Parts: sequence; C-alpha cells; structure tokens
Amino acid sequence: MPLTDLPLGPLERALLDSLRRLEPTAQEAVLACAALCCEALGKGDVCLPLARVAGRRPWPEFDFALPALSELSALLQGSALVAESAGFAPLILDGERLYLARYQAYEQHLAERLLSMSAERPAVDEAILTESLTRLFAFNQQQPDWQRLAAAQAVRRRLAVISGGPGTGKTTTVVRLLAALLEQPGGDRLAIGLAAPTGKAAARMAEAIRNAKAELPLADHLKALLPEEARTLHRLLGSRGDSPAVRHDAARPLALDVLVVDEASMVDLALMAKLVDALPPGARLILLGDKDQLAAVEAGAVFAELCEGRGFDAQAAAELQRITGQTVPVEAPRSALGDAVVLLTHSHRFAGDSGIGELARRINTGNAAGTLNLLKEDRPDLRWQSQPTQAALLERLEQGYRPYLQAARQGDPATAFAAFNAFRALTAQREGPWGVSGLNEALEARIKRRYSLAERERWYPGRAVMVRQNDYALGLFNGDIGLCLAGEHGLRVFFEGEDGFRAFAPARLPSHDSAFAMTVHKSQGSEFSEVLLALPESPSPLLTRALFYTGITRAKHQVEIWGLPARLSEAVNTKAERAAGLAERLGVTAPVPVNSLPIVGSRDNQLDLF
Repeated sequence: MPLTDLPLGPLERALLDSLRRLEPTAQEAVLACAALCCEALGKGDVCLPLARVAGRRPWPEFDFALPALSELSALLQGSALVAESAGFAPLILDGERLYLARYQAYEQHLAERLLSMSAERPAVDEAILTESLTRLFAFNQQQPDWQRLAAAQAVRRRLAVISGGPGTGKTTTVVRLLAALLEQPGGDRLAIGLAAPTGKAAARMAEAIRNAKAELPLADHLKALLPEEARTLHRLLGSRGDSPAVRHDAARPLALDVLVVDEASMVDLALMAKLVDALPPGARLILLGDKDQLAAVEAGAVFAELCEGRGFDAQAAAELQRITGQTVPVEAPRSALGDAVVLLTHSHRFAGDSGIGELARRINTGNAAGTLNLLKEDRPDLRWQSQPTQAALLERLEQGYRPYLQAARQGDPATAFAAFNAFRALTAQREGPWGVSGLNEALEARIKRRYSLAERERWYPGRAVMVRQNDYALGLFNGDIGLCLAGEHGLRVFFEGEDGFRAFAPARLPSHDSAFAMTVHKSQGSEFSEVLLALPESPSPLLTRALFYTGITRAKHQVEIWGLPARLSEAVNTKAERAAGLAERLGVTAPVPVNSLPIVGSRDNQLDLF
C-alpha cells in the first residue's frame, strides 16, 4: 500500500514531501518512520522507539507493515535522510530511537547543559548559610526538614530541582532559599527572575511570593530585593509566534543570576532546552514542580525525567548534615544529577487523616483496588458517584454553582470570585457529553432557563469564561478566568489582578470559552475548595494516573468523583510514559518505559521539525 493512501495528517504529508525532494528514492519504510516520528510528537513523545513499531502495522486498519527491527534499522542506517547522533540529517537514529533532528538536538544539548550545571559549585559561605537556614526554617519541626535541605542545595548548586505535591511548601521553600541567597556575600547584587509556563501560573507565583515576604525573618533592605513580578517563559525568552527562534539564547543570554521556574512539570522539551541555553554562565536555575502531575501538552516530560535521578550519596549527606543539622538518609543517586534533585514529602495541606491525601497516595502507587475501597469508606472529604448519568450530573452541577450564580447577581467581583472558587467541575476531555464543551453547553442552557434568559444570549450576569490566548496589550493570558457581572456601565467581565479587579467590555476579550467546566490540564496549579471530577463513560486514552491525581489534588477540602469503577481502575492502572532519551542521557540507571499513550493537545510547536 502506498504511503499516500495512509491516514496521515497535513503536517506528516508536508514532512514527507520535503523528504522526498531531498531523496527521491527514499524507501517507504524510512518515510513511514518519519511520519510516525511526527505523529509521536503529537502524542507527547520526543522520539519514536523502533521496537514499538518494527514488524507491525503502525496503522492497524491499513495493510501496511514495517519490517522487523534488524531490517528496519539497516534501512534507516542506509538512508541519506538518516544520520547517527553525531551527524546531521533530517532524521537522527540514536540507538533504537529515531528522532526528528531538531528534537534530538534539543534533548542532547539540554542534557549536556544540565550535567554541566549540576557539576558546578558556586562559592558559598557555609557559616552564613547555616545561620540563615536555622533562622529561616525555624518554624519547621519535621525530621528531616526537606524544605531546609532543598534550600541548602539550591544555594550550594547551580541547578536545583525541587518536586512536591500540593501543600508541601514549594513556595515557602523558594522564597526562603532566595532570602538565604541574598544573605550570602554579594547576594544583594544578584539579579533574580521568576517565571512560569503560563500567565496564570506566573501571576499566582508572584502573588504567593509577595504574600510570603511579610512574615519573612529577613532584613528590610534585603526583603526589598526579592522579586515581586513573574513572567511567562515565552515572554522571558522573547518568543515570536511565527518562528521557533527566541530573542535570548547562548549568544544573547538573559541578564539574570538566578532564575526560578514554577510549574516546571508543564514545560516541554523544546522550551526547556531554549530556556537553559539562554542562561548566562554561572547563573543558578531552580525548577519547582510536581513530578506526579500531568506533563506538558507538547512533547516531553522533562521535569519527571529529571526527578528520576534523585538521591544523596554519603558525602553529600554528610555535607548537608554539617550545614543544616538535619540527618539526611543516604541513597545512591540514580543519575549524574544526583543531589540536585530534592523531593518535598510532608503535606501541610492534607493532614494525616485526610481522605484526599490518602487517595492521592493510592493513585500514585497504582493501587486500584485500594483506591476503590477508600472511596467506599465514609470519608468526609471524599464522595463517589459510581453510577453516573449525565442528567444527574447536570443537576448536581447546577446545584454546585447555585451559590455562585446568586453571588454573581449581586455584582460584587470579590464576592463572586470567592463563591466561584468554592466549587469547580473538572473533566478529562474537551469533547463529548462528559467533556468541557458538552457540559458547559448543557449547563448554560439550564442556567438560561432558570433565569429566563434568551437562548441566543451569549453574555449574562454569572457567565464564567476562560481566555484561550495571550493578549499582552490587555494583560490577559491563556487560562485566565473572567466572570461576567452587571454594573453601572452594563455587563463587564472581571478578572482578578494584583491590585484588585480589572473589568473589560465583553467585546474586548481575546478568544475565550465558557468555563463552568474545565479540563484537568487547564486546572494545573489551581486550587479550589471543592472539586467535582467527571470521568467519561467509555474507555479513553486520556484516563491516566497523572490525570486522576492532578484532578483530585486541585481540591483543598472536598473532592467528588463521578465515574464508573472500571474507569477509575483504568486511570489508576495506566501510567502514561512518554518516549524520550533525556533520562538515559543524564545517566538514570532505572529503565524508563517507552510505551506511550496518546496525549491530546496543541501541535503548534511541531512545525519546528528539522
């Protein structure tokens, strides 16, 4: 069967047309692998593991099969379109992994820079550091105090990777480690930057640090040096929407001595590679995130791969114990990054008897039976509707949002936002009756009937919207939530800002969607008092352990799950691994599985092929 008859998308067909112009006699198996590489990016994979497709029909419904692994490898090695890792060609064969050239370069260069950074040791006054840590973390009684240890490593290393679940104190840790850096000799001259993948995450990070400064035991002149503004990574790097190139790179580095990146689990491979490349020599990089959360929509799961290599050898443990007074468990590092990685384990949000905390632990350990059994218990913060129907779900959503809709009709934005953040509906997917689009449409129809609004009326008091694209002129970013309220000048859409609320006429808003229900992906980094998580009735590749964990941990006080037992079990048992080689390049000793599940998301970055 010719490749032209296969179900290839426009991006794959454009790539194959380019490759045929470069090598008109290219073997169909080679071209098919190139198309599969392109498809793999759309699923979140960085590369194509040949063992996954060799000897099989990659498109099962079509009678086209690839040769066995040894023959396929030989065909690739003999093609002018393919080079080994040290060469240059549109496709790069690295062992049994096939890459589009640019992504192999991203991965290789990122690994080299990270390994170089992790090996460097900035000059540190340990006596001052010990005093700083003792004072700044005096409130912590845990042993060992992982927040203090993470801060110590971030001061003593150029690279620090700090992972922790909700409520483990990542923001507390970072603001205090920055204080410790400022107290080091010359620290008052450091240029410190804050960044995050999205505008919403950047604003939330800046707000959290501003709030944490008030009770910080730090001299006022140093406290004033702590940054209060954060930027998106794209804006920090000077991204241009029409090009994969950015303004800041190794030739034009950022004017920073320290960069802190929050929600780093959402950063894809290409963006992380560009970010590290743009750091000047000697700069520190501090990555914060949750290794168990959903990975980036685009290709790669960089943060999770970095966290694979954690561990303190005997020397590192002894040094940390001398500096911090903490007893540090010795564990052989599983990668060359070694003690650059610290996991925060104590949750200040979820107490020991928390049902949500226990549910998160059982999900992350893959304990499907234990997850279902826990949900059957009478835990005050857990509810489960095991036989959901859409009609009952819509009734429940209308009930859940009723306090908000009543508050919204009063017109006060502070009251409306407080009520709206008290309850939020999350879904696994965008489309379908159990997805964002179906639930928002059906729920809005019910709301309009309740308040006798015309069915064609788009804007009404209480409509909630989510911005879909960044608008720097308006200061609105992808993921920002706005509430439509009535005021003296008619309907206005209010957004939370640093100095109160900002109001916009509905016609001024950038592209947006209704937001009574939102996907778990879009909820990352947010917190709500109560969360209702609705899972689809039918099996879905989107139902994974990371999605389930991320969804339930958005709730601070109560989570309500609407899903069949089979769907919950499938989610807990499905650990989506993305095909990549970064962990191996960093020397991770534990094997990283290469089987991958489809991830639905944007493919904008995938135009940057080779």
